[in-house]
Amino acid sequence: MMDRERFPIDPWRLVETRFSEKDLGVTETIFASGNGYFGMRADYPEGSAAHEQGTFVNGFHETWPIQHAEGAYGFAEVGQTIVNVPDAKVMRVYVDDEPMSIDLADMAEYERSLDFRDATQRRQIRWVTATGKQVLLESNRLISFEDRHLAVMQMKVTVLNADAPVVVNCQVINRQDGEDEYGGRPKVAKAEGIADPRKSEKIRERVLIPQEHWQAGARSTLSYRTASSGMTLAVLADHVVETENDFESRGLIEPDIARNVFRIDAKAGVPVTVTKFVSYHSSRGVPAAELIDRGRRTLDRAMSEGIDTHFVRQRAWLDAFWERSDVRVSGNDALQQAIRWCLLQIAMASARADGWGVPAKGMTGSGYSGHYFWDTEVYVMPFLDYTSPRWARNALRARSTMLPAARRRASQLSEAGALIPWRTINGEEASAYYAAGTAQFHINADVAYALVKYVRATGDEKFMAEQGVDILVETARLWSTLGFWRGGEFHIHGVTGPDEYTTVVNDNLFTNVMARFNLRAASRVVQQMAERAPDMHRAMSERLGVRPDEVDSWEKMGAAMFIPYSEEAGIHPQDALFLERELWDLENTPDSQRPLLLHFHPLVIYRFQVLKQADVVLAQFLQGDWFTPEEKLADFEYYDPLTTADSTLSGVAQAVMAAEVGYQDLALEYFEHSLFVDLADLHHNAADGVHIAAAGGVWMALVNGFGGMRDFAGKLSFDPRLPESWQDLRFPLTWHGTRLEVTLTRDEIVVAAGEGEEVGFSVRGEDFVVRPGERVAVALTSQGPVRPGKPAIRRHDDDSLYPRAIVPPTPDEADLIPEFGELGE
Repeated sequence: MMDRERFPIDPWRLVETRFSEKDLGVTETIFASGNGYFGMRADYPEGSAAHEQGTFVNGFHETWPIQHAEGAYGFAEVGQTIVNVPDAKVMRVYVDDEPMSIDLADMAEYERSLDFRDATQRRQIRWVTATGKQVLLESNRLISFEDRHLAVMQMKVTVLNADAPVVVNCQVINRQDGEDEYGGRPKVAKAEGIADPRKSEKIRERVLIPQEHWQAGARSTLSYRTASSGMTLAVLADHVVETENDFESRGLIEPDIARNVFRIDAKAGVPVTVTKFVSYHSSRGVPAAELIDRGRRTLDRAMSEGIDTHFVRQRAWLDAFWERSDVRVSGNDALQQAIRWCLLQIAMASARADGWGVPAKGMTGSGYSGHYFWDTEVYVMPFLDYTSPRWARNALRARSTMLPAARRRASQLSEAGALIPWRTINGEEASAYYAAGTAQFHINADVAYALVKYVRATGDEKFMAEQGVDILVETARLWSTLGFWRGGEFHIHGVTGPDEYTTVVNDNLFTNVMARFNLRAASRVVQQMAERAPDMHRAMSERLGVRPDEVDSWEKMGAAMFIPYSEEAGIHPQDALFLERELWDLENTPDSQRPLLLHFHPLVIYRFQVLKQADVVLAQFLQGDWFTPEEKLADFEYYDPLTTADSTLSGVAQAVMAAEVGYQDLALEYFEHSLFVDLADLHHNAADGVHIAAAGGVWMALVNGFGGMRDFAGKLSFDPRLPESWQDLRFPLTWHGTRLEVTLTRDEIVVAAGEGEEVGFSVRGEDFVVRPGERVAVALTSQGPVRPGKPAIRRHDDDSLYPRAIVPPTPDEADLIPEFGELGE
């Protein structure tokens, strides 16, 4: 998968030993750093040779009018795109007035790393200039988890074998649509090609309107207001020079660029270190001048505390993170390296979001326009619930603040309650393609599921009563009007499930299963509030206008929810008509036509039984206590061969369920694919940013899949599936504030408890209790059922159920079809 000579195995670092221009976009992504509030791609401080010189602030976006070829009532009208904010990473180095250009330099040594223990990017280069001078360049880049607005960057320059004039030119540059300060494009630009909905939109008009800018000594300030969304931003940079060499400094400030230049008379072997402190502050409406004042305070505090303090604090912060989060697999450092990289990505995307959501790409790239999706609730939140519950709470608060917009959207679609958008930054729906976007009503239930799961894991009933219940009530109300009664059953029509290759269908199983959960959860939480917290219940009822008969109706709708099942096929159809479609022959679809969404019109894909992701399988993972083991096996064996893996989300659910039903080798295969999807660029789009949901899914595959952990009905349970090639699996969990350490081997599972309350759990149906300071060991007679190989496409004699498998012609086959002229002859 990875070139291990260039990217050697190190369980605590991602390391690169050789520079290459061929995959700049990928390395900028996988070595990126961030803290949940802002992030920086790993483009080089020299400011050249970049795929996307990106710095992104969570939630800082521009809006633009969506131009529909044919408009209709209720279509999303305003798009939202994350803004590539002014770049403060630039620290250019000149020796003898010769610029260090990473793509042209003669480098005798090169190493770049992302250290998982402090989330710091480090680089060491020995550069040989054209005149034979050997220059050692050592740089660090840290984005603070303790201070969400602060980045610290260092450049240490040592001319090893001669005296020489050295210049370090530190800049803050506002680039518009990727332009550099000279009005040109990066040397390595994004490839132009077919339309890809996974990429960010480009706004050609001016986005950032300059506001106040000034320079005082070594401190520079730029500030802006977005042209359409009206958001404001300030970026400030200050500098400290440490050297025994003589040096002087000068500055330059313009609306779109600030320079602080340091000229050093460097003696042989005498280093110069320039430390750059940078602060980003943004707002939905506060004037830029106020943000500048905030940035001043950030820098004043950071510089007074000393440079080393920030690196020490960062290490302490990450030590605590790994103590409660690290998942360990003994004897396989390659897997361990990738696992820790994935878990760090989640921290860098969510830790300091503090009221914003978790973008699909974090702050590592512009892919998906910086939008928030349901990915967060289903794939990222479980990790947060069990390791860093405060971050999970903050993510839920972000959804809560968006309820007013969701209510407006539901009303626009003639529904009650709230409709949570499929993709958004500011709470408004930003998807222009409603069939695969707005029609994904299941997001309401996904958010409700995440809320209940959080409360189950933490016991935070106060949050549920004060904020969470609003989400439950308003999401349940939507199902009550979207669905309808027929023959004593409750149906939901005209929706799209997680599988975007099958859109606008009736009785989508995933949607119905999750809506059932949503309706019943809302009913029961409201009833429990009435019994246990009457004052809070009264306030909630007045605030939301909840009626007792309304609450009763949710329970009835949930209990009567129609769950499609085919007695003839012995499986749950994905939707009412899914089994009537033709089968797509994936085995004979060439890799050159994958992913399908980039090579076939949606109307072609929609006619077939072919899945971007197996949402029946996902439903049976999330709501596994509603399905029998036999149903799970039958459904997995049917849908797995029809699933393309075009979505980075799909492999995660398939890994978990493959492990549960016994396809253990296949589970490991799916897990490893998800684990390396970005590190090895398996989907060829890692250049657009990290797949944060896939990273979260890695934790799910480990803990839920191989560890067999579930929390159905609020009870912790384990049914392990340790891969045959693994010695053990160890992971921490936090359950209602008590830290648990789980160790799984082939012969036993051990649960140890730290400080807190006693915790009840079960292993394969047998109940246990572990008390603080104690450990409980449970013997295992097996690791569950084992089934060889992988499922194959099921055929059936009844053509009405299983039509012939076909695949659209490949380009080569299409060339063999006669043209009209030939037919005329």
